[in-house]
Amino acid sequence: MKRIFLFLLTNLAVVVVLGVVASLLGVNRYLTAQGMNFGALLGFAFVMGFGGAIISLLMSKPMAKWSAGVQVIEQPRNADEAWLLDTVRRLADRAGIAMPEVGIFDGDPNAFATGAFKNSALVAVSTGLLENMTHEEIEAVLGHEIAHIANGDMVTMALIQGVMNTFVVFLSRVIGFMVDSFLRRNDERDSGPGIGYMVTTFVLDVVLGFLAAIIVAWFSRQREFRADAGSVLLLGRREPMIHALARLGGLHPAELPQSMAAFGIAGDIGKLFSTHPPIEERIAALQRLQA
Repeated sequence: MKRIFLFLLTNLAVVVVLGVVASLLGVNRYLTAQGMNFGALLGFAFVMGFGGAIISLLMSKPMAKWSAGVQVIEQPRNADEAWLLDTVRRLADRAGIAMPEVGIFDGDPNAFATGAFKNSALVAVSTGLLENMTHEEIEAVLGHEIAHIANGDMVTMALIQGVMNTFVVFLSRVIGFMVDSFLRRNDERDSGPGIGYMVTTFVLDVVLGFLAAIIVAWFSRQREFRADAGSVLLLGRREPMIHALARLGGLHPAELPQSMAAFGIAGDIGKLFSTHPPIEERIAALQRLQA
């Protein structure tokens, strides 16, 4: 709950800063003179930007269970499930977090962690991961996911996404209103924005949205390096995580639902929009660690 409070406080601070900067630059006075309700715009940007991010965060665990078809282990049905529960419990104790829910989903090798609260999270692994990796390698993957939870990565990613969303909503509408005002400078004012506002806002929502996605993906890649290092810290050795990544690099990782893609052990191989660094870079970073 503390992280959620800080999440909201940070988001509110971002909106306040936007208002102060706009006031210092005289943007708010110009927009108000042109008929825009600047306070309402800030409120709209806050709700649209952070409202969506926090709703997504709060719904992340049930949505992950539903979209990936996760079967939560209530009572272990075999030795493998019992080992999985014991391993997650041991790693969670080392990380100082409460025991997360543990689940299994069908698919090629992958795993993810999600949840709004670090003491009420979910760790899920695929059947392909369990079938293709050794217990030591699976333990390293579980350590990686536990590190995500302990680091508060789900809240951090939602916060960054919320900040980006707010900037996109705010800037696209401010610029759209200015463009519309310029195009209609010789026209009589009516009660609503013109076509210039609507077209400019739409275009900028798309363009700025792509730029925001690049920034969010960059943060996600840095977070993956930290989670790899966190697994090494929890296990006390770097070799299991290196071996797990090397094996994963030779397999076909499962595609996760889009809302969970950033939280998997392996992701896409694109550059700017990739949520995960290349396997080779992750292994090289681990090899530089002193474990």
